[in-house]
Amino acid sequence: MRKYILLLLLIVMASCKSKSPNSGSETKEAYSRYVKMDFKEVNSAKKNRAYDLGKRLLETCNTSKFKSFSRDEATESVIKNATVEKISKTCQKIIMRNGKFIDLQLSEVIHDVETDDYLFKYKIQYEKKYFERELNVKINKDGKVAAMSTKELAKKPM
Repeated sequence: MRKYILLLLLIVMASCKSKSPNSGSETKEAYSRYVKMDFKEVNSAKKNRAYDLGKRLLETCNTSKFKSFSRDEATESVIKNATVEKISKTCQKIIMRNGKFIDLQLSEVIHDVETDDYLFKYKIQYEKKYFERELNVKINKDGKVAAMSTKELAKKPM
């Protein structure tokens, strides 16, 4: 009998939970630094710059001719890092796995509210469809490319 009373007492004590009071006036709005944007809301000049420079970089893999970025198009760090050697090394790996570059398709635009930067994410279309890759182009508030990178996307489970 004692076992049942002890068990009942434990169940009652476990079911009693204290809740913190929630008043409607004290709740804060959720702040998000990164905002997913609609394609139509984005400045077309920034959208075109990201597409043109991304396509120019990836077409280098097909033609083996790289036209370096100007100071009006990209920041100093991007110009310094976009060397012929680095690009050709990356292109060799990509061509072996994915084949020739065909085109870019805009998949997502993210706006950084604090720095006023835009991150354009493009799905890269290649000759071979085995592996999916993504190109990320970051445009700063001055309209210059601040960063460019490609990455292989993980396969989605069926």
